[in-house]
Amino acid sequence: MNTTALGTPTVPPRGSGNLRGVETFPDAAHHELGNSQLRRNIGKATHTIRAKRLRVTGEVPDWQALRDTGAAVKADVLARLPELLEQLEAAVIARGGMVHWAADAGEANALVAQLVRDTGSGEIVKVKSMATQEIGLNEYLEAEGIVAHETDLAELIVQLGHDTPSHILVPAIHRNRSEIREIFLREMPGVDPDLDDNPAHLAEAARKYLRHKFMTVPVAVSGANFGIAETGTLAVVESEGNGRMCLTLPQTLITVMGIEKLLPTYRDLEVFLQLLPRSSTGERMNPYTSMWTGVTPGDGPQEFHLILLDNGRTAALADSVGREALHCIRCSACLNVCPVYERTGGHAYGSTYPGPIGAVLTPQLAGMSEPGDPNATLPFASSLCGACFDACPVKIDIPSLLVELRHQKVEHAGLTVESAAMRAAAIAMSSSRRWTAAQKAGGLGGRIVAGKKGTISALPGALGGWTAARDIPAPPKQTFRQWWDSDEGRAALAQARREGDDR
Repeated sequence: MNTTALGTPTVPPRGSGNLRGVETFPDAAHHELGNSQLRRNIGKATHTIRAKRLRVTGEVPDWQALRDTGAAVKADVLARLPELLEQLEAAVIARGGMVHWAADAGEANALVAQLVRDTGSGEIVKVKSMATQEIGLNEYLEAEGIVAHETDLAELIVQLGHDTPSHILVPAIHRNRSEIREIFLREMPGVDPDLDDNPAHLAEAARKYLRHKFMTVPVAVSGANFGIAETGTLAVVESEGNGRMCLTLPQTLITVMGIEKLLPTYRDLEVFLQLLPRSSTGERMNPYTSMWTGVTPGDGPQEFHLILLDNGRTAALADSVGREALHCIRCSACLNVCPVYERTGGHAYGSTYPGPIGAVLTPQLAGMSEPGDPNATLPFASSLCGACFDACPVKIDIPSLLVELRHQKVEHAGLTVESAAMRAAAIAMSSSRRWTAAQKAGGLGGRIVAGKKGTISALPGALGGWTAARDIPAPPKQTFRQWWDSDEGRAALAQARREGDDR
């Protein structure tokens, strides 16, 4: 076992897990809010999935117990991660597979490229995989002269549209069927020029295009939803059957799996095969659940490679608070209930992992300590309403994690306008005399700014955020404390006491 992959937290290369470039979330969100078609597409899709999820989770009498069990299993995995990884490695090797360790995106990409070149192939078929998106595998392989064909329908739409995913579960959620038709007509070789936007016809066009790839490309790359340490079994759940084609037809299968995706025993899978489909697609079970253990002579791929990916996970594991985010099973339930995601879409996050969980995972995996790092704005991309915590099947307290990341950001930011203002407020609030003086000064200043209108419509500088979307009433001439000390206040108190005595 390569112990350095677990002994010392790795620092991922810049851009690992981050597709935004230099744009911050507020700037990107501002652009996306102007796209009314995107908001309609996402609003319709998330409402549909949310309603389905509520129906199928409501019919399970022990749903909360399942959530508790899932959270407990994931906590156990992280507490024993080195031990379980060694067990998984030994089980995979014993069953004819090969195990490789990748400390970061660079190592993982180089491993995949070399393994593909060793087969003599110049192309691969791919199962939908968040891990390979995280490390930018497709772009790396393209630079190495290797063509990667996405086979998941939504991922194919994103790839042919030269786009990036905007949802963990439904990567092309921001596209409607008319847009998909235009993409297929423009980019898909051999497509019928009379293709309409009927969903069944679009799916059939994709099926014809992909079937040839399944039958001729000898190498497949997948991720894994779960890896079972006890047996060395890997599992992929999906809805279309394309994943099963990739996992069974090629001669060589390469799986890239984040080291946190482990389950200790085969029996633990029972819990997660109830939690995941209900939370992700609102189904009682996934249409396709594929599991494989090493190599079986004469059946399926005859060469199997498992790449265990760190890429910042041990750094997150070392954080006693932040490690809870590694419980995530990538179900996307938190995205479908998040009011911020519903309005901005996934591209505003600029990350492989959008939405509430992405606002936690991306800063942890890719870092946010560099000056001006756009990842540092992600923990603030939330209203902290708590809907994500209620929806999470493994009970990740995402709001608390976001608050902790905000705290870390502020602690490392040094002296800023905001921190200076907070320090000044602390000084004022620590003394009754200073607080009274500050109230008087603030009230007078507010009334001057408001003028005869009685409202403050625009504040200068950083304070402008408060008035960008609302007017602020001018401060009253008399504060509550001043009224309380006045004759009118004392008379009101005496009246209230008399009425209380009468009752």
